[in-house]
Amino acid sequence: MPPSAPPSDERPIDRLLAIMARLRDPQDGCAWDLEQTFATIAPYTVEEAYEVADAIERSSLPDLKEELGDLLLQVVFHSRMAQEEGAFAFDDVANAICEKMIRRHPHVFGPEEQRTSAEQTRAWEVIKAKERAEKGKNASLLDDVPVGLPALTRAVKLTARAARVGFDWPDVSFVFDKLREETAELEREIEAGDAARLRDELGDILFVCANLARKLDLEPEDALRSTNAKFMRRFQFIEAELAKRGKTAADSNLAEMDALWDAAKAAERAPAG
Repeated sequence: MPPSAPPSDERPIDRLLAIMARLRDPQDGCAWDLEQTFATIAPYTVEEAYEVADAIERSSLPDLKEELGDLLLQVVFHSRMAQEEGAFAFDDVANAICEKMIRRHPHVFGPEEQRTSAEQTRAWEVIKAKERAEKGKNASLLDDVPVGLPALTRAVKLTARAARVGFDWPDVSFVFDKLREETAELEREIEAGDAARLRDELGDILFVCANLARKLDLEPEDALRSTNAKFMRRFQFIEAELAKRGKTAADSNLAEMDALWDAAKAAERAPAG
């Protein structure tokens, strides 16, 4: 007879840990779960973080609850695999973040005076720099900006880190000047037809755009997700309108679709009711 599931009257986190232990049990576990490694699970971890962001973007609290559970499962999964290797367990992960949060908030859990949000941001970086130095990570201010971040997000973090030591444009007008400069360079490379240079110049433009988002205190990934959603919404409007005419997008032409695009924009701007 197969073992039963952990009882529902256990603390939820204890129940989840027991479920994961069962899934990874060499005798009675799940073959798929047993095959996984840190490397194979990592993409799912990233995906679940995006699912959380998507639920927040859609203002869906029921979905957010579910997606946070999926993300928590990823933490439990990695922790279980580390425990099997004798490295650390879930409690060690939880304790480590507890200690870090206490250490980085001396104005809440220590003797220091209360700070404004801006003051806390500056103090946070000072504390992080001290932590890096204690770990021997003092080669570069940028060393611990994760390589695996989305490129736009990483660009923001790299430039924000550099800006804290004064390596930054004085104001947003300088960013627009740089954007115009980089756009002109890209246009020249398009004429030259060098694919490698085109990639570099396009990367430079995206990097400047990430800087612009930072200077405007906007998150570029959020802005682009919003624009992606807007594009989908308007293109689906075009498809729906063409369907009323007995046509598909493939049957249409740019002029017709462009006119419908303008109609979609006008419909979005029209007051409700």
